[in-house]
Amino acid sequence: MTVGAGISVSDGKLTVFGNCILDDVHDNVVITPASGPGDAMINGAFIGVKSDQKGNRRVFPVGKLEELRFMCVFRHKFWWMTQWMGASGKDIPFETQFLVVEVCNDTHLDEGSQDEAEGSVVYAVFLPILEGDFRAVLQGNEQNEMEICLESGDPAVDKFGGSHLVFVAAGSDPYDVITNSVKTVEKYLQTFSHREKKKMPDILNWFGWCTWDAFYTNVTAEGLKQGLERLEKGGTPPRFVIIDDGWQTVGMDPTGIEYRSDCTANFANRLIHIKENHKFRKNGKEGQKVDDPEMGLRCVVSEMKDRHTLKYVYVWHAITGYWGGVKPGITEMEHYEPKLVYPISSPGVQSNDYSDVLQSITMNGVGLVNPDKVFDFYNDLHSYLASAGIDGVKVDVQSILETLGAGHGGRVKLTRKYHQALEASISSNFHENAIIACMSHNTDTLYSAKSTAVMRASDDFFPMDPASHTIHIASVAYNTIFIGEFMQPDWDMFHSLHPMAEYHGAARAVGGCAIYVSDRPGQHDFNLLKKLVLPDGSVLRANLPGRPTRDCLFSDPVRDGKSLLKIWNLNDFTGVIGVFNCQGAGWCGVRKQMVILDEQPGIITGFIRARDVDYLPEVAEDGWTGDSILYSYRGGGVAYLPRNASMSVTLKPREYEEGPSKN
Repeated sequence: MTVGAGISVSDGKLTVFGNCILDDVHDNVVITPASGPGDAMINGAFIGVKSDQKGNRRVFPVGKLEELRFMCVFRHKFWWMTQWMGASGKDIPFETQFLVVEVCNDTHLDEGSQDEAEGSVVYAVFLPILEGDFRAVLQGNEQNEMEICLESGDPAVDKFGGSHLVFVAAGSDPYDVITNSVKTVEKYLQTFSHREKKKMPDILNWFGWCTWDAFYTNVTAEGLKQGLERLEKGGTPPRFVIIDDGWQTVGMDPTGIEYRSDCTANFANRLIHIKENHKFRKNGKEGQKVDDPEMGLRCVVSEMKDRHTLKYVYVWHAITGYWGGVKPGITEMEHYEPKLVYPISSPGVQSNDYSDVLQSITMNGVGLVNPDKVFDFYNDLHSYLASAGIDGVKVDVQSILETLGAGHGGRVKLTRKYHQALEASISSNFHENAIIACMSHNTDTLYSAKSTAVMRASDDFFPMDPASHTIHIASVAYNTIFIGEFMQPDWDMFHSLHPMAEYHGAARAVGGCAIYVSDRPGQHDFNLLKKLVLPDGSVLRANLPGRPTRDCLFSDPVRDGKSLLKIWNLNDFTGVIGVFNCQGAGWCGVRKQMVILDEQPGIITGFIRARDVDYLPEVAEDGWTGDSILYSYRGGGVAYLPRNASMSVTLKPREYEEGPSKN
């Protein structure tokens, strides 16, 4: 039976355009067309299951995936995703939220060259989605079966429909298939919007500075002043600043158990007032309350904008107020009706990650604002910030909501209610759709975001962790294949004065993202910054989210010892390719952390072609034959590349090369 977009299920096989993807498909698996009768275009189909349809967590095997290369993005950490490559069902990790399979017209994994097969490859995309109050993810088992794991996060929510759990579609262009798949799911769910429909905040077009790695929670008004002055004097004036964690008024319960990470945040703290702490009040002292707005945050922000021609000032807050939520039982917060609740994480997350931060929050609990009062909470917080001259917010710790759904109708319902309130408050209090989503890599969030347009695309930039830098670039690039359909990926801040600074800077130049640093005052490389920042503080930003080139989709640029990572993007008149040697470090499922996999990764040679820039014909003149001119940024050379010709690139470990391709 053919259902849609060349997808059919018969004789125990799930096939796309005649090519088998899943074998031994279970009898209780059902396929439903994406569009109803009468629609001119039927794009893809939904995979579901027939069952007793009861239980708040159920796992359903679908069919066997064998000897077909795939790439997926999965939650290796509670808060974040990274990529994984495999060739059979047992390789699919827990908490897989996106998966694309390569089918080469019945050829096996090792037959033929990639160039020979490229024109006939079919790409099948699997998107586990939300159904009612349940969230679906993919995982594998030892029998090489792809499984659907369905969870509500609330023992009282145990009945589900089961017919629309995973969307599947296929085609010859992977990027078009992915985009069209997400748009089809958007039309079906009507709970989120595709990136193309969202208003992008203007900070994306300007150079910025974030306080996090500069000060961590020890940020002060004086530190802000010093940082802005030093960057401005060096000829790279920031036009936006993010005041990260450390400005709020927080405290710990008397019975709380303190936990501080290396970055000095105490995850047992809770929000005790919506206003700023003493560090952002003129002559402020800890514990002292000052009601005069001219002596507080408004004064700090006003002085920054007047002296440094800042366009935008954002501040950080957690989606629950602070890491430990809002403190119950105090006068300042009682009208939001917070209650102490204890997170319950899903077994899939627990299998992948032992998060010290989550363990601390679980031990101390979260002061959760009553969902019916959460708009009031956000509106009071944001209206106060707006009155102080704040232009937007970075909203962190978002995935925590999935663990708090018990008693609130489940994880999906709670997440959606919070995000609806959050986006309504942002719209009411700030211009420019001024929000950055962070620590939010669950599909509960992605499929509930109607207007939020920018999302951090990977785990943090860790200046002191040598294992983190190459995998940071690879993770963002592969995560962007999925996240970039919902929001503009944010590649995070970095240090301009750092052994890997140029590597990080090059990645952001091709990423189409905001460019901002977190330098400590006086610790800057202005020669590097001036390659990214124009004298007026603006940046030259590529037009799209930067993604891996088509021939990198199923190779492993961090583990296989032979592959380079190529990232492509477009400008108005040219294409851009960044090439990175990312080998040597990656996620270890046993140690549950990023580790050095190879102390001495080798020199690698790869090839670049004009057609690596997938949408280059869109900016080419009519009649373009495929010939191109390639400029090498680091090498400084210019090369003519006839249609289908390639040029070799050789990179040492942790090296990069990039340049525009002119048609």
